[in-house]
Amino acid sequence: MMKFVKKAFFPILKSRYSSKITKEEARRIRTFKNKFKGKRCFIVGNGPSLNKIDLTLLESEYTFGVNSIFFKTKEMGFKPTFYAVEDKHVLDDNLNEIKKFDCEYKFFPSFYRDKTSNDGNNFYLPFDVGFYREEHPFFEVPRFSKDVSKVVYAGQTVTYFNLQLAFYMGFEEVYLVGMDFDYKIPDSAKISEATIESTEDDPNHFHPDYFGKGKKWHDPKLNAVLLNYEKAKEQFELNGRKILNATDGGKLELYDRVPYDLLF
Repeated sequence: MMKFVKKAFFPILKSRYSSKITKEEARRIRTFKNKFKGKRCFIVGNGPSLNKIDLTLLESEYTFGVNSIFFKTKEMGFKPTFYAVEDKHVLDDNLNEIKKFDCEYKFFPSFYRDKTSNDGNNFYLPFDVGFYREEHPFFEVPRFSKDVSKVVYAGQTVTYFNLQLAFYMGFEEVYLVGMDFDYKIPDSAKISEATIESTEDDPNHFHPDYFGKGKKWHDPKLNAVLLNYEKAKEQFELNGRKILNATDGGKLELYDRVPYDLLF
């Protein structure tokens, strides 16, 4: 089992653990509060199983996409309603594609404001990265925000970012697709502390170029991801809502499973 030094996913912030947003940025975020109350949405993961399902069925649904989902847009036209990026390696390696990705709503931690340019459909959030800092009292302790205009908590995966957004927006049922929850680090990968650099096609995602040759990524630490998924499950259920797993296969068994095709 490979051992990694625990390093931050993000640049050191002026306030050390969290980023800030302006009053106007907070006002724009508050327009989403309960905007979709009682509706359902789909959070689209990027595992290989995504290639097994028909994404055209989601055309009339509210969907969250992340990172390099633009490969699916190029392949078959799928475009999510909401798009988010959290990891700095993802942003740096795909900046041009991310900036030109035409999506109705795009969400970023505010410390990426200068890199992404403040387009009208970009929304910036106050992001707390204490989960990644060994000296922080909440290091690897999940926290869940119910008001993303004030704070969003990092949780090892951009999916946790999306779950907090979906909660704030009022979605009652959240369906996960393409969440395989299964990573293999190729023997050929170059490893430096917590950063992994690929030297060949990506076996862990729906497209070989997702984290293909020359791209950098982080140790996924699925045990830490699961802690945050448990926290999200708790918070949704305490508020009479549900997170369900509609992935075709995969290893995520925390959430009740539902067959994807039967949802339409």
